[in-house]
Amino acid sequence: MSVGELGCTYASLILHDDGISITAEKIATLLKAANLNSVESYWPSLFAKLCEKRNVEDLILNVGAGGGGAAVAVAAPAAGGASAAAAAPAAEEKKEEPKEESDDDMGFSLFD
Repeated sequence: MSVGELGCTYASLILHDDGISITAEKIATLLKAANLNSVESYWPSLFAKLCEKRNVEDLILNVGAGGGGAAVAVAAPAAGGASAAAAAPAAEEKKEEPKEESDDDMGFSLFD
């Protein structure tokens, strides 16, 4: 990932987090404030168009869901961070560990 892509990604996330509409000019302003003057001029407009057509929150929540990979559950802090944090350990405790096989089940042992 290039510096331009990464900078625009962070700028878009900052604007979304503050509830500000995501435009190419605002992304470029944030990049200038971060001293990222070497970013190609087309990156801010590409990211602004993407954020205009897609819901940024959906993009955040569906990270890693494409291509048959396992979906990653991300808890947004503003949406109920305390309840989501409390629910996560409870889900992990419910998982049963696989039962270990003993040598008795196979009818022989290593030291026979």
